[in-house]
Amino acid sequence: MEKYKRKTKTGKVISDRMDKTRVVVVERSVRHPLYEKVLRKRKKYYAHDENNASHTGDFVMLEETRPLSKLKRWRVVKIIRKGRVGGDSVQVKRYGEADKTAEAL
Repeated sequence: MEKYKRKTKTGKVISDRMDKTRVVVVERSVRHPLYEKVLRKRKKYYAHDENNASHTGDFVMLEETRPLSKLKRWRVVKIIRKGRVGGDSVQVKRYGEADKTAEAL
């Protein structure tokens, strides 16, 4: 008897604000059946991360699991690649910093 092979997906962590829960967005490409244009589809998954190891910006592998809560049906198996420190946040300049660069010219 063969054991059931669980589905896996890879995606990017977009939120790590909840305790032991990560929101992961998974992108896939689909060709339109009539017009044959390649479309990018995105879907968010709520995944369980027991040790709070992954953070915003990390690429992770998810594995299907039993229902853990109302929305959580996946768990983080491993971190494929760490994201940048601070995630995708925009850098904010301090007051007066732009003036210093203008004086240097």
